[in-house]
Amino acid sequence: MSSPATAPPAPNNLKRIVAASLIGTTIEWYDFFLYGSAAALVFNKLFFPGSDPLVGTLLSFLTYAVGFAARPLGALVFGHYGDRLGRKRLLVLSLLLMGGATFAIGLLPTHATIGTAAPVLLTVLRLVQGFALGGEWGGAVLLVSEHGDARRRGFWASWPQTGAPAGQLLATGVLSLLTAVLSDAAFQDWGWRIPFLLSGVLVIVGLWIRLSVDESPVFKQALAQAEARTAERERLPLVSVLRDHWRDVLVAMGARMAENISYYVVTAFILVYATTSAGVSKQTALNAVLIASAVHFAVIPAWGALSDRVGRRPVYLVGATGVGLWMFPFFALIDTGGFGALLLAVTVGLVLHGAMYAPQAAFFSEMFATRMRYSGASIGAQFASVAAGAPAPLIATALLDAHDSSVPISLYVIAAAVLTVVAVLAAKETRHRDLTEVAPGDGHREPAAVPVPDARRV
Repeated sequence: MSSPATAPPAPNNLKRIVAASLIGTTIEWYDFFLYGSAAALVFNKLFFPGSDPLVGTLLSFLTYAVGFAARPLGALVFGHYGDRLGRKRLLVLSLLLMGGATFAIGLLPTHATIGTAAPVLLTVLRLVQGFALGGEWGGAVLLVSEHGDARRRGFWASWPQTGAPAGQLLATGVLSLLTAVLSDAAFQDWGWRIPFLLSGVLVIVGLWIRLSVDESPVFKQALAQAEARTAERERLPLVSVLRDHWRDVLVAMGARMAENISYYVVTAFILVYATTSAGVSKQTALNAVLIASAVHFAVIPAWGALSDRVGRRPVYLVGATGVGLWMFPFFALIDTGGFGALLLAVTVGLVLHGAMYAPQAAFFSEMFATRMRYSGASIGAQFASVAAGAPAPLIATALLDAHDSSVPISLYVIAAAVLTVVAVLAAKETRHRDLTEVAPGDGHREPAAVPVPDARRV
């Protein structure tokens, strides 16, 4: 008989939890991606004036990368307290931090008004964004994974992952609308602030929904068991992760390389490449990313459901291999300058990215025991982002500046894909693992494998 922690929750309750995680992650990714798009379009002129346009873009992307540098710290802090206090409390805090920082960016004076203090303040607020997002991801996917039906965990856990394309879709859509109705001068003068100030309204909605859900039953069960075990309670989750799950942390980091790098090349760097090297207008490039993000949103749950049938590793490998093979055709299509070719390039890139991103939530959750799961999943995911997503637009822009060719950028993404393939091949399949603790005192062991009915019969 299933324990309360493993029994499928009521459908309505699970859908409410999924909705809360999805809306929260959408808002946080909206905030994070909005900065990336603004960095590519206007921040180089507003906060780094007087530089060569491409150098200004490099400096702008440097502040963009700073947000990633703060994500591991967010993973450590939120992971530690999330494994001790619960997932829900930390998710509320992350949403407040991210929304507050984004709203403040919308009020920030530019270089023309306060001089060098402007980029300094911009960098500080970007650090707050990164810190918040570093703690957000692990809590959001765990809240769903630990509530969800084990037979369809890949599907349900993939829904918080759709918050990334949904946030990208929302951020790009707002920017695209503003650039369409405002002149370049008006957008650069005041129009760019509107999407950042809009975050304040979105955060209120997100908090109202997020506060309405219950704490994870799996975490409650593990916490109750830990109350009787002083030794485990005294051991820091981080220490347990690094001592007992260091191989899983390395696998998670390797698995993130191609996923993270390819995403930011396809969605952020493309705004630079398409407008400076392929002669595509800013509006055209934004529209392509907008439509492709909608497709990306739709395919992620499908990839997640497929991982319930065939496993996390096979689906992940399809994405990693595919994105590596797609890079040369990707840039060749953009170089044509046509909207249809540009749209095809971005859409295929994001569909292949989805094959990695969709199973990632369940895959990483299943690697760690409950009392160290928030720390383990967050550390593996966010430490990789420093080496992967953080410098990706910066490296791609620098390679373009140095070689005036997309070939080195393609080779860069291909190298990341090879690393991810190796990491995933080194991992164990996890789709049949139970997320509850094995037994009292065994929280350091990897979750036990239990028979799970085939998702196709559900």
